[in-house]
Amino acid sequence: MMKTLLWRGMLAGLAGAFAAATFALLFAEPRIDAAIALESRHAMAGMVAEPELVSRAVQKTWGLFTAMGLYGTALGGLFAIVFGGLYGRVGQTAPRTLALTLAIAAFVVVVLVPAIKYPPTPPAVGLHETVRLRTGAWFAMLALSIAAAVAAGRIHRAMAARIAATDRLMIAGGAYVAIVAAGQLLLPSIDEVPADFPATLLWQFRLAAIATQAVFWLVAADLFGRAASRVVGWNRP
Repeated sequence: MMKTLLWRGMLAGLAGAFAAATFALLFAEPRIDAAIALESRHAMAGMVAEPELVSRAVQKTWGLFTAMGLYGTALGGLFAIVFGGLYGRVGQTAPRTLALTLAIAAFVVVVLVPAIKYPPTPPAVGLHETVRLRTGAWFAMLALSIAAAVAAGRIHRAMAARIAATDRLMIAGGAYVAIVAAGQLLLPSIDEVPADFPATLLWQFRLAAIATQAVFWLVAADLFGRAASRVVGWNRP
């Protein structure tokens, strides 16, 4: 069964990636174009523009859909593995309900929480000298969020025999928030937004970037949940 779930998860991830890439093409890419145009206007006078290795037209079409397709297929397979490990161990939860619940948790842990500390930024925001620092800090925040989620899950299971379900959920959630909050205080703060960068453009880009991830997780999880229901023979509504 796991093999069947795996390839269906990969297909669901690919479909979710296509939906997310389409959303990004419509809502995120125009903000990137605006940021690039702003960066070009602020370039030093007389500087000779370097030729583009890959044109923006190719980046926005083939590049975007290819990158998202690889990303979605890989995550879809990983999602199916996690689903297969949890299904049947969390009560009589419907496959589609479990898939959507896992997707919401993954979106919060992998996308939303790291973005609170280090929100996505368009071109013209950030110094070239700090690229490694910013990348390393973001990955550290991502790793901390995942580790905190794992710790919260273990705390939740450890209290299963003596504490009510709602109380366990609140305690585990509080532990996750506490660990993440401590990590955010310890990790470096990075604010390199130019004073003259339009606040509206920055907000629109960040919202579109996070919404693109939300579209991916929602579509992929819903499609996978429907497919998994047929695999496990779930006939109840």
